[in-house]
Amino acid sequence: MENDKIRTGDAGFINLLITQALGALNDNAFKIYIILMAASLLPLDKTARIIAAASFAFIFPFIIFSGFAGTLADRFSKRKLIIALKAAELVLMFAGFIALYYKNIPFMLGALFFMGIHSALFGPVKLAIIPELLQDRELSHGNGLMSMMSFFGIILGTAAAGVLISVVNGSFYLGAVFFILVSALGLGTSLFVPETGAAGSQEKFELNVVSKIRADMRELRGHVTVYRSLMAGAYFWFVGAMFQMNILIYGKELMKAPDLTLSVFQMIVAAGIGLGSFMAGRLSKDKVELGLVPLGAFGLVLFSLALAFSFGSAFKTSALLFGLGFSGGIFILPLTAFVQHRSPKEKRGKFIAVGNVMAFTGVIIASGFLWLTSGYFKLNPAEIFLVLAVMTLVVAVHIMTVLPEFLIRLCVYPVANIVYRIKTLGWENVPADGGALLVSNHISFVDALLLIGASQRPVRFIIHRKYYKMPVMKWFFKMAGCVPVSRSGGPHAIADSLDKARRALIDGALVCIFIEGEISRHGQMLRFRRGYERIVEGLAAPIIPVHLDGVWGRLFSFEGGRALFKWPRNLGYPVTVSFGAPLPSDTPASRIRFAMQELSSRSFQNRLSQKQPLPLTFAQEAKRHWFRFALADSGGKKMSLGMAFTASVLLSRVLEKLLGRAENVGIVIPPSAGGCLANIAVSLLGKAPVNLNYTNPLETILACAKKAGIEKMIVSKKLAEKMGWPVSENMLFIEDVAAGISRIDALAAALTLFFTPLFALKRSILRKADAPLDATATIIFTSGSTGDPKGVMLSHSNIHANIEALAQIYQMTPSDRLLGVLPFFHSFGYTVTLWLPLIVGFGVVYHYNPLDAATVGRLARKHRATMLLGTPGFLVSYIRRVEPRQFKSLRLVVVGAEKLREEIAAAFLEKFGVQALEGYGCTELSPVASLNTPDVDVDGVRQAGAKRGTIGRPLPGIAMKVVNPETFEPLGADTPGLLLVKGPNVMKGYFNDEGKTAEVMRDGYYVTGDIAAIDDDGFVTITDRLSRFSKIAGEMVPHIKIEEKLHQLAGVIDRTFAVTSVPDAKRGEKIVVLHTYAENMDELYGRLGNCGLPNLWVPEKKDFRRIEGLPMLGTGKLDMAGLKKLAEMEAAGAPAGGETWMKKTEVK
Repeated sequence: MENDKIRTGDAGFINLLITQALGALNDNAFKIYIILMAASLLPLDKTARIIAAASFAFIFPFIIFSGFAGTLADRFSKRKLIIALKAAELVLMFAGFIALYYKNIPFMLGALFFMGIHSALFGPVKLAIIPELLQDRELSHGNGLMSMMSFFGIILGTAAAGVLISVVNGSFYLGAVFFILVSALGLGTSLFVPETGAAGSQEKFELNVVSKIRADMRELRGHVTVYRSLMAGAYFWFVGAMFQMNILIYGKELMKAPDLTLSVFQMIVAAGIGLGSFMAGRLSKDKVELGLVPLGAFGLVLFSLALAFSFGSAFKTSALLFGLGFSGGIFILPLTAFVQHRSPKEKRGKFIAVGNVMAFTGVIIASGFLWLTSGYFKLNPAEIFLVLAVMTLVVAVHIMTVLPEFLIRLCVYPVANIVYRIKTLGWENVPADGGALLVSNHISFVDALLLIGASQRPVRFIIHRKYYKMPVMKWFFKMAGCVPVSRSGGPHAIADSLDKARRALIDGALVCIFIEGEISRHGQMLRFRRGYERIVEGLAAPIIPVHLDGVWGRLFSFEGGRALFKWPRNLGYPVTVSFGAPLPSDTPASRIRFAMQELSSRSFQNRLSQKQPLPLTFAQEAKRHWFRFALADSGGKKMSLGMAFTASVLLSRVLEKLLGRAENVGIVIPPSAGGCLANIAVSLLGKAPVNLNYTNPLETILACAKKAGIEKMIVSKKLAEKMGWPVSENMLFIEDVAAGISRIDALAAALTLFFTPLFALKRSILRKADAPLDATATIIFTSGSTGDPKGVMLSHSNIHANIEALAQIYQMTPSDRLLGVLPFFHSFGYTVTLWLPLIVGFGVVYHYNPLDAATVGRLARKHRATMLLGTPGFLVSYIRRVEPRQFKSLRLVVVGAEKLREEIAAAFLEKFGVQALEGYGCTELSPVASLNTPDVDVDGVRQAGAKRGTIGRPLPGIAMKVVNPETFEPLGADTPGLLLVKGPNVMKGYFNDEGKTAEVMRDGYYVTGDIAAIDDDGFVTITDRLSRFSKIAGEMVPHIKIEEKLHQLAGVIDRTFAVTSVPDAKRGEKIVVLHTYAENMDELYGRLGNCGLPNLWVPEKKDFRRIEGLPMLGTGKLDMAGLKKLAEMEAAGAPAGGETWMKKTEVK
């Protein structure tokens, strides 16, 4: 299992690296030590033969035993093989000790031969175990470390051999003690390599070496890309051997360099290869990055050419040799990782072993080629470097021709790794082989490039023909195997294109279709087109949902109404590409949309992990834009971000001495600059502000405070005096607290905060604000519209999720001004009117009374307000009392809390010229879950962001699904059911009430209690709350539908009718309508009976009751609990509290 594997930093893999490094050190040190010893004992004319014999004794086993090694690696536990081989190495080192003691050269060569066998067997095992130990995303990095450690061992071994020869002073057997110690240490570290189990191969051992190699080669050719990659790797070893030998001649003949310099040259190349391999692993990040192969090849060409002319300078030659080695490491590392990744597990050892045969064949050919070029053609070493440069260029071009994926990934690399920084999630869901259809959202012009960058398999895209035919890009799209499609070609042309994609799928290709059919101009997912169904119909190929996150708002998206022609804000945009679990080929579009929303939720959570707590994010914004306008209120206060930051820090200092140790702090202040600063100040202390509903009786406020564990409350003295509340020692009046801050204190604090770097502030003044993202940022009590208020705990991450999503879809700018009329005890007021402006960086203007239309209108005109949030009831007040010129600057009006009736929306649009957009949310969702957005028209392409009668589409990062209320089985498009919501915005839970929390949470989804339907465009329509249905004669009757029809028939925009139910002995329940309608009810009831509603939905005449006013909450919502209580009291004939304020008006 992928999740059971380890990472490169884990002890098990580190022990493998050390084991390999010690083995490489011993191999090279032992071989060179024997050569140097023989050279000191034998005449000069025999030294060359000993060198050749030693090289042959070590290399020949790689050719004859590699096939055996591959079978061994595939049949048995690789960990056990590593331990056994290291034990064998230790035995060989003792044998070497005996040979060195007696100075027996044939015995030494025999020991070296067996060391060659050991290394030939160890090579495939060490490489084949890497993909079994490491997760796929760690493969390149792990190979880079392995290669670096190998070459580090080679360098140390080369140096150690020379040092040992000079130290032992003729007692050569003493050098063997060093080899024995190194081997014993390697055996020790091998014991801590993790177990991976046998690969499962049942292949028998073949004694005929030639026959075995031929059979393995035939099998390898069946895996074309692996075979070609191993051929490229073999060329690397050929050219590497050529460089190694030619450098010696180059230094001797052209540079007249001493032996020490030649040794240094060899070590420089080895160091370059090791560091190049390591860097290739780092550059590959969490994938096998084949785009580095041609880059490394061109580096080999460049440095080979340069070496042909650098022999006049040892420094220049050293630098070029390092570059040569570095390029070689960049070249070979991705090929090695690719072979490991693409080889079948049960054949991986065999293929790696065949690669070793090919590699060492290349080394042998290099010897012959060197003789041919220098001996036969009489080329000097510089000219040989030129020949190698040309050969490597030809090979590089050939590689990119037969393996176009390498060039494609090279072209994509800058976009995927410099302009963007891609994080890939869920790649394990994509099959390693065989056809599969990737179905992705479409946000920008570079989505295909991002998918290529995230994918570890070649992907064939279905793209619009007009892009396919672009002169600059056609060669790239053709090379990538893209399938052009165009609607203008007619149905037959579209069908032909889809059939071509289908054939590619059948042939085992990975095909990608952008299911929306066009790039989103507003950042939301569009309607899914059904072309994908023709591609996969009747096939076993899975559908893989793919989601791109973080692309909107960047250079190549349509944020701001244009793409490409805008300056990038910065480079290295973080982008998440998520691959979902495979879906059957007959999966409907609604199910795919839901799967992509779930991916969005997961990737959004990843995006939020980079955030800071809310007060620190605000501090960062204030430090960046100190003088930018931040907030104002109807009392005349006006502040920049810097002033607000300074004031909140000063306030927090005073409050710290007064609040005590309680984690939760009550705040009872209407929307204002003071209320805003008090919330920030409490957050800076690492405490959770709890804004309490001041429209409730004091007893209710104190009960909520007690429930939340509040010891102190920060209260507005003006409000307390107006409400007639008695002064309590638990109350801290904000006016008194602020009065204790002098102007000198304010100036000193402002200078300190302005000039001190943020990192220093975080360690001093702001240290308490640095809370975990999942810490409780606030507790907000629900409105209690359907029952007792519950304390909802929202984390910093919850609120960040809403802010991030709102900023993405509404594209606020510093010049925007929000009318903040919602109270902070309302979750919409807390998140959207308090933290959103502070963190995103635009202005907010507060007023404490949303129904004071005259003041709201005046503030809107004075501050040129561009955004307004409210309830339908607030809009009705503004329609009646605000002048059109006062709302002239508005560009965005968002309405929630209750359903926006069509007549209210139409009246607002007619008077102010702005479409009111309905949204949906609740306290438990931090609070916004879905929103309508303005329609967009970019370059003649119009896309709907809003749909009348709906609550819009889910916000980015939020998944919504509709299920059967009883079985919780998912329902299809346009089918009403219980609405469930999932995302990083879902609350932590109810304060001190795990039971209630468990009731509303199901598998990570919040059960809203609302009945809704989701259409094919992704728009959600709320039918009613589950609690606002009556079951009459076995049928579910929605209250809201009756209310809508009554308001429509009456022609009123004020909330006039409220529908509820009471128990009924005959039919279980009956509908009751409470109203404030003063006109002719007989006429209205007559029209109701003939308007098309089912008879069961029409209340009886006697159940229409007129009252003086509908019960409302402080948030502007209808008090459903109060409404039901009134209806039950009226049905029982008992007026509320014995009073007679409820008036009956029976319809005759």
